[in-house]
Amino acid sequence: MEEDMDEGQTQKGCLECCIKCLGGIPYPSLIATILLYAGVALFCGCGHEALSGTVTILQNYFEVVRSPVDALDVFTMIDIIKYVIYGIASAFFVYGILLMVEGFFTSGAIKDLYGDFKITTCGRCVSAWFIMLTYIFMLAWLGVTAFTSLPVFIYFNIWNICQNTTLLEGATLCLDPRQYGIVPIAEAKTVCAGSEKFYKMCESNELDMTFHLFICALAGAGAAVIAMIHYLMVLSANWAYVKDACRMQKYEDIKSKEEQELHDIHSTRSKERLNAYT
Repeated sequence: MEEDMDEGQTQKGCLECCIKCLGGIPYPSLIATILLYAGVALFCGCGHEALSGTVTILQNYFEVVRSPVDALDVFTMIDIIKYVIYGIASAFFVYGILLMVEGFFTSGAIKDLYGDFKITTCGRCVSAWFIMLTYIFMLAWLGVTAFTSLPVFIYFNIWNICQNTTLLEGATLCLDPRQYGIVPIAEAKTVCAGSEKFYKMCESNELDMTFHLFICALAGAGAAVIAMIHYLMVLSANWAYVKDACRMQKYEDIKSKEEQELHDIHSTRSKERLNAYT
């Protein structure tokens, strides 16, 4: 009987510990972190593969060749964007961890678990720094989203033309990469409707896959923007919590000091009365 009671108390203690641990998790920061990782992974993975598909389309159907010299052509720009994607993936992986840690340390649940803690000036500066940095990153992701919408628009036009090839019989409609600044003006790399290259490009998997990969990359950039907005709300709430906790801490210090002074005065008077009586 005693063993059953001890086992029940042990299970109850483990359950209470688990509840406290789950209560200490900053769920808003966790949701924002998951959304950020999902958006960045979708943008970086799909964007990288979409750029590789763009290189294949330019080489196979528009006959665009890489410049033999170290010139800033479209292929060099695509390689630079790929390296930027690598940097974005690694940087925001670290930044998500930092924001998650900041959410743990500014959560009110941590105070319930570990008791009162001192709010330092450094902690308030760190919270303000994260708010400013997250706002800058939100604006950056808005720019990335706008930039990613450009290839989506271009591929949508090409894909729409390919889907309506039966309506283009007799029409002289051509796709010219010079309109988008992909190749120099002096180079004519056009593909016209009705030609063999046009039909091969429309029937290939590269065009359809690249178009949908750019759409997924655009969705990932949008998810990253939403995650940054979510982080801003969380960080602002944490900043308000830290500010209120700092004020409460000052109030408690002043109150404790006043109580100590009153206690000292009362003790001094008691001693004086005792001495006067004796």
